[in-house]
Amino acid sequence: MTPTITAFERSPDRGKGQARDMRVRWALEEVGQPYEVRLVSFREMKKPAHRALQPFGQIPTYEEGDLALFESGAIVFHIAERHAGLLPDDANARARAIAWMFAALNTVEPPIVELEQAPYAERDKPWYEERLPILKDRIRGRLDELSRRLGDADWLDGAFSAGDLMMVMVLRRLYGSRILEEYPNLSAYVARGEARPAFKRAFDAQLAVFTGASTGR
Repeated sequence: MTPTITAFERSPDRGKGQARDMRVRWALEEVGQPYEVRLVSFREMKKPAHRALQPFGQIPTYEEGDLALFESGAIVFHIAERHAGLLPDDANARARAIAWMFAALNTVEPPIVELEQAPYAERDKPWYEERLPILKDRIRGRLDELSRRLGDADWLDGAFSAGDLMMVMVLRRLYGSRILEEYPNLSAYVARGEARPAFKRAFDAQLAVFTGASTGR
């Protein structure tokens, strides 16, 4: 059965491949699973039909038969468990890959998202300019640790896995901040992820949605 995922009808990232459906698209492309995409508007995302799939009114969602999932990490984990290619066969290596998925979402991403949201939520506050360096230093603290762990390896734990997929997608959120460029091995790590054919297919598919929306098609 072909799964269906949801994505923004008009993505706020303007085709940069940072919306969270990109993570699911990439995972599906990596394992060779065809999928369909249902585009939803911001208004539709808050309606009961979509909230029945995603109680917080966000994207992406994943539907396959009578299974409905939300949260990009949970969806990618489901895909990785059901298809070969994103989790190692060895039990211990598999557990470590899953741990890196959690690390990407729970340890590395939160301070990055906080920095992203600060200009929208706090720019008018008197302490905004003083807080920005603090937020950036929190990110650098995590990247210092991640950079040391990665070292000169291609991937976080042997072969490419779902852990790398999630970590690369999280690090891509730093584009425009100039923080990632301070870590040459992490920049190269992200570039390796972006060079994978499955990533390119997923990126092009997401970009096509933005291009079509921009031209009114």
